[in-house]
Amino acid sequence: MRSIEKPRAVVIGGSLGGLLTASTMRAAGWDVDVFETSPNQLESRGGGVVLQPDVLDALDYAGVTLPNPPGVASGDRIYLDRNDRVVEQLYMPQMQTSWSLLHRAMKNALPAQHLHTGETFADFHMDGERIVAQFESGRSEKADLLIGADGIRSTLRRRLLPEILPVYAGYVAWRGLVDEPDLPRVAADMLRDRFAFQHGDGYSGLCYLIPGDNDSTVFGQRRWNWVWYRQYSAERLDELLVDRNGVKRAFSLPPGTAKRADIAHLREDAPKWLGPTFRALVEATDDPFMQPIVDLRAPKMVFGRAVLLGDAASVPRPHTAGSTAKAAANAHALAQALASTWQSGATIDSALKRWENQQLQRGKLMTDLGISLGDRVMNLAR
Repeated sequence: MRSIEKPRAVVIGGSLGGLLTASTMRAAGWDVDVFETSPNQLESRGGGVVLQPDVLDALDYAGVTLPNPPGVASGDRIYLDRNDRVVEQLYMPQMQTSWSLLHRAMKNALPAQHLHTGETFADFHMDGERIVAQFESGRSEKADLLIGADGIRSTLRRRLLPEILPVYAGYVAWRGLVDEPDLPRVAADMLRDRFAFQHGDGYSGLCYLIPGDNDSTVFGQRRWNWVWYRQYSAERLDELLVDRNGVKRAFSLPPGTAKRADIAHLREDAPKWLGPTFRALVEATDDPFMQPIVDLRAPKMVFGRAVLLGDAASVPRPHTAGSTAKAAANAHALAQALASTWQSGATIDSALKRWENQQLQRGKLMTDLGISLGDRVMNLAR
């Protein structure tokens, strides 16, 4: 290890997992560069994010400042039936924020020269103790560590573990965002300041408020974030994943890509499944978007000087509200494990081994929980 230079990490993926990794590793004294395939501003694929302690701890360690408040608070959890009766109510205060707020805060904290867009990872090779990342553009970058934080479609995981593929769980999450004033007053009064659910035979819905444009948490300027989990056969999923331009999408339908006929069918189905409040959310949404629910868990996270973390390593189902939190915990723990290696003489490899042992267990517990919660809510037999 070169004692006169800071160690360097190359991070693949410029979404939340990649930026969390970059910010915590920089706080640990490493030089970090992030490489993102998309040449444009990344879209929010999830809309709302429950702001878990692991995320706040990682951001605090990295010195990343969030707006104040960082989201929209909810107090009660309510469960509605098909007639909008509150059948259960629990006091469970928490904070909900938006994907875009977190992404913007971390991106702004990373010096612009260390974020490289339009660069698609292709392969790597070793050069002595260092690893060389190669990109489709012909660019190559030498580092002490290559980190795959590029999510469920991870190119680095496909290179390391081509046999580990996402497995469709049998249902999808339709999602939508509604500007606060656009929801009818009766529905808004039912949902405001609450985290709301409606469960039925083979489906589940949830809704909460998140910051609106420009991260605003001002009353009337926020957004309703809703999710409707629905079962589809694999064949029907393949049909849904063909977007409105006839392009087959591999893993999701971002906002503005679902076929108009599929959106119309979703709205037609809403009265058959949902009570008045959740039906109003679907009807008020211009462009619902969709994400298939999948299971994935890699048996390893460390491959010499190449590392997988976040959804690149394991994907918890969204019922856990823990995907971002797991990525944050992975990144924070990695930074702490490696913080002193370049000064103390401890080896990177021994630190990575200890980190992997802990994080594999974390990933197993969270993915097991997600499968249990999802199968129970959706009435799926295993």
